[in-house]
Amino acid sequence: MNSEILKQIGLDTIDPGIIILALTFLVLVLMVIVIIGMVQNSKLKKKYNKFMQGTKAASLESQIQSLIKNVNDLNATADNHEERLVKIFKKHESSYQKLGLIKYDAFKEMGGMLSCCICILDENNNGIIMNNVHSSTGCYSYTKRVKKGVCELDLSPEEKISLDKAMAYVPESTPNSKLKSKPAEKSSKLEELDMDEDYESEDSKDLEEVDLK
Repeated sequence: MNSEILKQIGLDTIDPGIIILALTFLVLVLMVIVIIGMVQNSKLKKKYNKFMQGTKAASLESQIQSLIKNVNDLNATADNHEERLVKIFKKHESSYQKLGLIKYDAFKEMGGMLSCCICILDENNNGIIMNNVHSSTGCYSYTKRVKKGVCELDLSPEEKISLDKAMAYVPESTPNSKLKSKPAEKSSKLEELDMDEDYESEDSKDLEEVDLK
């Protein structure tokens, strides 16, 4: 097969069948590329139609601007909430949140552990100690100020125990949990009892006396 065109480009020595096969391969590659492009274009067109469904260019622009405004408003609201939370946490530091309570008998002739010492502290261990002394002649209350866990005045043993209990109170993470405190040293003259247990024991004694009678 003689071709003037092949002679001019220097390919007259190559078998024409090879040239045909090469051109056929190139055509197939181009067809695959075209089909892939058509599929991608179809997917993009579906997404575009879904995005533009029921809207026009003008309304779409207004919607985008509205969304941007909403995002800016949400960011401003989040910043405002963050500032308010910081203020709330700051106020919470100065609120009373720790409690130490101990009941005792102020005088040997007095029973029932009617005297009590209460210590209330904030997060920074600032607060007061209230000592209520019950006697046969009356009830007297004394207060002492606590700053950073230290009291400038001398503390009685009961006041010291209530202060230690208040500083050791740590709330649990679970809801409806009770506060735990580190065990304090027990004095031979002091007995730590819960108020409910005292009342239950006194009621049970009264009932026993009535039955005996």
